[in-house]
Amino acid sequence: MHKPAPLFTPVLIAGCAIILISFAIRGSFGVFQIPIATEFNWPRAEFSLAIAIQNLAWGFGQPFFGALAEKLGDRKAIVLGALSYAAGLVLSSFAVTPEAHQFYEILVGFGIAGTGFGVILAVVGRASTDENRSMSLAIATAAGSAGQVFGAPVAEYLLGMMTWQMVFLIFAAVILASLSALPLMRAPEPAGRTVLEDSMGTILRRAFRDPSYTLIFLGFFSCGYQLGFVTAHFPAFVTELCGPIAPGGALHSLGITTTSALGAVAISLIGLANIVGTLTAGWLGKRHSKKNLLAMIYLGRTLISAAFIMTPITPATVLLFSASMGALWLATVPLTSGLIAHIYGIRYMGTLYGIVFFSHQLGSFMGVWLGGKLYDLNGDYTMIWWIGVGIGLFSALLHLPVRERSLQAA
Repeated sequence: MHKPAPLFTPVLIAGCAIILISFAIRGSFGVFQIPIATEFNWPRAEFSLAIAIQNLAWGFGQPFFGALAEKLGDRKAIVLGALSYAAGLVLSSFAVTPEAHQFYEILVGFGIAGTGFGVILAVVGRASTDENRSMSLAIATAAGSAGQVFGAPVAEYLLGMMTWQMVFLIFAAVILASLSALPLMRAPEPAGRTVLEDSMGTILRRAFRDPSYTLIFLGFFSCGYQLGFVTAHFPAFVTELCGPIAPGGALHSLGITTTSALGAVAISLIGLANIVGTLTAGWLGKRHSKKNLLAMIYLGRTLISAAFIMTPITPATVLLFSASMGALWLATVPLTSGLIAHIYGIRYMGTLYGIVFFSHQLGSFMGVWLGGKLYDLNGDYTMIWWIGVGIGLFSALLHLPVRERSLQAA
């Protein structure tokens, strides 16, 4: 009788630990938007550009770290990523000009690339059986959401006791501490060096010639745009536009007494809801068409965003938006990575997903940077929000023609 392979392997557990810490720190940067701009009297666009550059560097670094992991080993790539992450945070804590912040965020972006989805999901995917792969990728993705649950509130809490510079230094120490999970990161080797050099180019050319790969690449842009904008600007958006917290009300009794605290809690709630949403996406991805599920997710995001911006901004609508948007937040990641693995195989999944993820980070760059730029020009976020609605609908349509079949089998 066939004995089912275990779902929770040491590789999956270690990968979840590393990605949780990486995304907890990454998801907290929006909380620093107002404190840093206030201390240096910068326009909103300056620190927004720093976060945008971080996301762009993450996108540039993802294919590089994916290929590095496949050539030199996963753990070496993760160590290099953690060192870059920590160095960027430490140097940023001493930065006093916008240009310095923007430059050092390149290191942070590379660090996220080395400790985030591209490398970790590829390891988890190789270490999983075919029957468990969709759910394993969803669990690892959900770990990133779990980090977001407490990342922003912890940053907000620490800012109440110390300077933002000290918080950055603490975060640098934490990301280095996550390397203690590395001994468990032992997955099957993707290929021998000779095989890798002989066949990676063939696989890449095959993917680049496939229209479906181009559609997946273009469709992932809106995911990054929406996530980047909300992560970087939503706390400030809530702080400035949301109505006051009613004394004696339910939120007040939970310790949420200011709109600043509500902004941090909103980011946390997005992460909490996404744990459920991502696991559900992984479960559905094993049973239904991944490309159709992706189209439905992008359509759902579009409708939720449009409804939110057309209604009065209150604490109740902020929490309702956070919960509903959170359910679809990173649900695209296990489906997109699983779709790539299904069509092109798992051997070069890290590199192929890394290239697609670059589109995601281009979108993230635009969402973060345009958010700050248009805010400074118009004094609000309305235009940038509606651009996101349009892009989301475009991505929903792009996924419908994708041909969901295995090229390896063909």
